[in-house]
Amino acid sequence: MKRGEFFDKCYEHKHALIFAAGVATAIIGKKALESKTVKDAATRGMASVMSAKKDAEECFQDMRENAEDIVVDAHKEDKKEIFVESKE
Repeated sequence: MKRGEFFDKCYEHKHALIFAAGVATAIIGKKALESKTVKDAATRGMASVMSAKKDAEECFQDMRENAEDIVVDAHKEDKKEIFVESKE
């Protein structure tokens, strides 16, 4: 069988080849996902994401507290100005 004839036969049965490729991909993917290396990498990745989330939440909480302090200080200054104006 010549090379051109082989590809012509494959093209005639392209749906069967696509199905076979899908089955092969599923089997290889299942084996890869079940491997200890992939599980360890996924665990490390999830741990780093959770750590970054915790750090971001702490940073956000600090920013919120600082903003609240600034607002409280601004209100105190406004009240002082009102009190000084009312005395005069």
